[in-house]
Amino acid sequence: MATENEVQRQEIERLKRQISEMQHHTTTMREDSYFYASQVARKPPVDRKDPRFPSCGLPGRFVKQLIVNTHLLDSNEYLNTSSYVNVVFEPEESEIAKLGLSINIADQTVYPWTFRLHDDVVNMIADLWHCPRLPATIAAGVFAGAGTVGSTEACLLAGLALKFRWRTWYAQQKGLSEAEVRREYPNMIISSMYQACWEKLFRYLDIEPRLVHPRSNEMAITAADVEPFIDDHTIGVVCILGNHYSGHYDPVKEVDALLQKVNEKKNLQVGIHVDAASGGFIAPFQEDVEEWDFRLPNVLSISTSGHKFGESCCGTGWVVWRQKEDLSEHVSCSVTYLGGQGDSYTLNFSRPASGIMVQYYKILRLGKEGYKAKVRNQHLVAKQIRDGLKRMKCGDAPRFRILDAGDFNCLPVVTAMLNPDLKLPYDDIDLQHTIGDDQWYVSGYRMQFNHPHTEELCALFKDMIGEQTMFRIVCKSNLTLDMADALVEVIERAVGWLDCHVSHSVSMFTLAEQEEQNGTETADKLRDSDIPPSPPLPPRIASAPRMARRTRRETAPLLRTAMSVSPDAFPDLLEGAGAQSLVSTPRMSKPRFGRTGSAIVGHVAC
Repeated sequence: MATENEVQRQEIERLKRQISEMQHHTTTMREDSYFYASQVARKPPVDRKDPRFPSCGLPGRFVKQLIVNTHLLDSNEYLNTSSYVNVVFEPEESEIAKLGLSINIADQTVYPWTFRLHDDVVNMIADLWHCPRLPATIAAGVFAGAGTVGSTEACLLAGLALKFRWRTWYAQQKGLSEAEVRREYPNMIISSMYQACWEKLFRYLDIEPRLVHPRSNEMAITAADVEPFIDDHTIGVVCILGNHYSGHYDPVKEVDALLQKVNEKKNLQVGIHVDAASGGFIAPFQEDVEEWDFRLPNVLSISTSGHKFGESCCGTGWVVWRQKEDLSEHVSCSVTYLGGQGDSYTLNFSRPASGIMVQYYKILRLGKEGYKAKVRNQHLVAKQIRDGLKRMKCGDAPRFRILDAGDFNCLPVVTAMLNPDLKLPYDDIDLQHTIGDDQWYVSGYRMQFNHPHTEELCALFKDMIGEQTMFRIVCKSNLTLDMADALVEVIERAVGWLDCHVSHSVSMFTLAEQEEQNGTETADKLRDSDIPPSPPLPPRIASAPRMARRTRRETAPLLRTAMSVSPDAFPDLLEGAGAQSLVSTPRMSKPRFGRTGSAIVGHVAC
C-alpha cells in the first residue's frame, strides 16, 4: 500500500511540474512577453544539428529576433569589400522593395502597369548602351531585353540566343536537318577570367569553352589571342567589361574589328556578347572609354547586374539584345498561363517585382549626372587605397605589387599581391584572414581555376603559376574615403603582425621539425637559438601552464601550424588549456595564419 501511495505521489508531482512548465510556456510565449525571458530565448525552436519542421508557430517579433540574432553572427556587409553587391538603400527604396514583394512580375496581364516599369527600365538601359532603334523596336514600343534574377540568368539567356542563332546559320550553310545540326558541338571563346555563370552555361548547354589566358600584366584578352580559336562552330566571343579579379575591360572594339575581318574572309557570322555584369553601370559614366556597346556592329547582346554598380537590390539583372530577329526571338516564349498573353524571355517564371522597382527608382533618383558623380567618388576611394598600398615598404622594397588597371577606364577595384621578390613566409590569403580579424573582409585568390569540363586545375594567366596569390578590394558606394583610410591602416597593421609572428613561427617550427627528425635537438637549443625570444612558441619553449596563460588570440594559429607540421612531436601541448580543441583541426597542405585562431583551409573563389 505504501508503495502504491508513493507511486501516486510521484505521479502527482510530475503532473504539477508539467502544469507549471505549461503555465510558464504560456506566459513566456505571450505577444507582450520579453523575448530574453521567454522559452524561445532559453531553448531555440530549431535544432541546428537536426532541423525539423516545427509543430507550433511563434510570435512574429520572436521570429524576427531569432533571425536578427543569426544575422549578427555574419560579417558586416558594409565592411565586405569582397562582394560587388550593393548594400546601400534609402528609406524610400526599401519601402518600394517591400511593395514589390507582393507583385509577381511574370503576370503581365494582371499587373500591366508594373510591367510597364520593367519595359521602361529596359528602354532606358538600351538607350544608355546605344542600342539601335530599328523599325521593329519602334513598333513594339520596347527594345529586345528583359529583367532577370541577376546577371547569371542574363548571361545564360544571351548564350542560348547565340547557340540557337548559330544552329540556324550552320544548318543552312551545311544543308543539315534540325536533327543533324543538333549533333554538332558548338564552342564559345572567353577569357579565363570569366565569372561563375559561364561555367554553368558550358555545362548546362553543352558548349565547348575555348579559354583565352591573358598575361598577368594585362589581365585582359587581345584580338590576337582570340583569332586562333575562331572557326565555323564558334557561336560567339564573350568580352568581359570589368573582370571580377582586377576590373580590367576586355578591348571590345579591337575584338569587333577582328570579327569584322574574319567574318568577311571566312563567311562566318560570329558576334560578341559583352558581359558587363559590373561595367554596364560604370563604363557609360566614364570619360574617354573607347566604344564597347551597340555602337559596334558585331555586339549582339549585353548583360549586366543591376544589383552591383546599378545600385539595385540583390537579385536584379538585365540583358539587352541588338534586335529581336534571330536573337531574342530564340529565347522568347508566349505565355498564356495567367489569363492573358505576353512574351517571356526569362528562364524562371514567378519572381517579385522588387528588383525592377528599385532599379527604376535608382535610375530616376540618380540620372546620368548622379551615376557619374557616384563613379567618380568610387574611383577616388580606390585611388586612396591603392596609393596607401604603394606607400607600404618592406625595407627599401615595395610591400605590394599593384595588379589592377589604375584609376580610369576600369572598375573601381584595387587588386594587388604581396611582392613575390620579398619571398615572405605568408601569402595574400593569410593576409586576407588576418585583415578579417578587424572585421574587414577582402577577397584572397590563387591565380588558378578549375576547367569547367575537365575539372583540371589551370593557371589563370599564361605567364604566371597558379599557386601565386592575390587579393582584391571592391570600392562600392558605401566605402567612403574615411573608411578607405581605416582599411589601409588595418592592412598595414595586418602585415606588421604577420611579419612579427609568422616569420618567427616559421623559423621556430623548422627547428622543431629538425629536432623530431634527427632526435638530437633539445629544448635548450631552441631556447638558446639566435631567433628573437618573443613571442614564446610551442612546443617545448614554454611549459604547459605557461602556455595556458597565453591568450588564444596569440597562440591558437601558431599551435595549429605547429601541429600541422608535426603533430606527434608535441604531446605536451595536449595538457595546455584549450589545446585539446586544436588537435581535431584538419592537417593543412600549407599552414594558414591569422590572429583569431581560425585555421584557413581554402579561400573564397569569387
